[in-house]
Amino acid sequence: MNILFFLTPKSDVAYIYENETLRQALEKMEHRKFSCIPLLNADGKYTGTISEGDLLWGMRHLNIQDQKDAEGVSIMAIPRRAAYKPVKASANIEDVLDCAINQNFVPVVDDMGSFIGLVTRKEILKYCYKELKKAARRDG
Repeated sequence: MNILFFLTPKSDVAYIYENETLRQALEKMEHRKFSCIPLLNADGKYTGTISEGDLLWGMRHLNIQDQKDAEGVSIMAIPRRAAYKPVKASANIEDVLDCAINQNFVPVVDDMGSFIGLVTRKEILKYCYKELKKAARRDG
């Protein structure tokens, strides 16, 4: 099955550029109520994902105590614990399922590595549930 049927396009996704500050990342994540968010370089290439935990521990280790301090800190100064593996747009659903086991979402990139969107774990679970129901009707 084509994974693009499950894709939330880049235009509908919040993301952070590598040249943004810690404060900008905090505000974006708070506004969208996200626990993690994709990180892109200036060319729109996917470079990773940053989570609330990364921000929290980064702030603690850098001794950042308020939003004013966060304005001068590059998001790239914050270490990231987990590497959210992207898949290519041509990947099959099994590749996406494999990634989604350990990730909230699966970033999708084109053949050049540019971020084009993501597939959420929720969409994958909805698909699996629908397929299980179909199989149960056939068997039952």
